[in-house]
Amino acid sequence: MFRRVLCILLGCLALAAMAADESLSRFDRVVVDPAKTSIYIGSVTMSFSPATRVAGVYAADYTAKVFPYFFMSETGKLFLDAPDETLRKLARGEVVDFSGHGVSSSGAERRFEGRATPTDATSGKLKVHAFVSKRIDLIFNMTYRFGPAEPPAP
Repeated sequence: MFRRVLCILLGCLALAAMAADESLSRFDRVVVDPAKTSIYIGSVTMSFSPATRVAGVYAADYTAKVFPYFFMSETGKLFLDAPDETLRKLARGEVVDFSGHGVSSSGAERRFEGRATPTDATSGKLKVHAFVSKRIDLIFNMTYRFGPAEPPAP
């Protein structure tokens, strides 16, 4: 009898663990819409490839286009920390802060910080700070959505 109860209990725990993992699987991919911010006599447009989450870290390519200073434009790779607890907070509709780093194609290190504010279960708003240098901090207001990449609505 005890053995049956123990097996049932262990089975329930295993199912609960699988359900928890499945609930986070919807966060495996995130799409961030491009955004623009102003700089002195110009603007910077930041865009990201769809980011995939592996081992608690989102990875994506980024492109920063600087107008009219095209020679200051850059591309690179972005890595944002996204532990399970942070994603659970988003799923509950809570605002979360995040941080990460980037490496430009020329090898320059970039620091990224931000805040995600959910608007529903699969999307929300982002405020992203891209630290270009000790004196230059670019702020982008963006939107995000979890799931497969979809073309933007016309």
